[in-house]
Amino acid sequence: MVPNDYPAFLKWLPGNENVVIYKKNEKKACDIIRQSDLIFSLDYSALNRTDLMENELRISKAKKILIDHHLEPMISDFDYYLSTIEISSTSELVFRFIDHCGWIDLVDQEIATALFTGIMTDTGSFSYSCNYPETFTITASLIRTGINPEQIHRLVYDTYSEDRLRLLGYCLSEKMTILTGLSTAYIALSKEELDRFHHQVGDTEGIVIYALSIENIKLAVFLTERKDRIRLSFRSKGNLSVNQIAREHFNGGGHKNAAGGDSFDSLSDTILKLRQILEQYKEDIDRWSV
Repeated sequence: MVPNDYPAFLKWLPGNENVVIYKKNEKKACDIIRQSDLIFSLDYSALNRTDLMENELRISKAKKILIDHHLEPMISDFDYYLSTIEISSTSELVFRFIDHCGWIDLVDQEIATALFTGIMTDTGSFSYSCNYPETFTITASLIRTGINPEQIHRLVYDTYSEDRLRLLGYCLSEKMTILTGLSTAYIALSKEELDRFHHQVGDTEGIVIYALSIENIKLAVFLTERKDRIRLSFRSKGNLSVNQIAREHFNGGGHKNAAGGDSFDSLSDTILKLRQILEQYKEDIDRWSV
């Protein structure tokens, strides 16, 4: 079960047909929660991150187990937790949990496909958050089940629609702003601009990374105007913690180098607020190494 819809490039995964989206089928989702004796909370650090599901989860009498790798988990929301920021992904933690329970023989190709996809996407195809040998040892064991890593990568990264690719081009050529004095790049899209490119869930995934790839840029921010808020996606290099910025100023959080948050001001006011906040961090940005 998930709070909201998710990108089409993940809907080929085994078991997709069994996923219940709370926002689309609230009655069925609530029935499942109310009938549950045990609830696993995966890849989020607090119940308030589940949006509309939060209240239903809080009143549930089921035991709740958190498996997550984000900073500062709200452990009081859960009965048990497995949470560590050093691990590459929640999928890797799930594998470790399965192994610890002695159930490793149950990991078939379908399970391995899902876990490999989670590790691959959370590490940007093994380009970050994967400095520990155990990550590759686990990945190797998943591949030994007979999965096809090349095909998995292609299904996730090589299935762009024409609109999604044109949106990417528009972002880079028309919408990217460089704040040289702050070593920052940001891209901001209005709802009108998103509609112009027939935006679908997942179409803006990864765009912020292009801004971060610029030489001497330490911080990148991607802002999108939603129905009732502005969503901000932060990425940084080296020792620059965007989790702190997202948590303290935009009702969000995440990892040291990847975080998200929300603003309930207009898009133009949010951009102004962001620039003012970054000015406060200027000395820190200059000091933080890439």
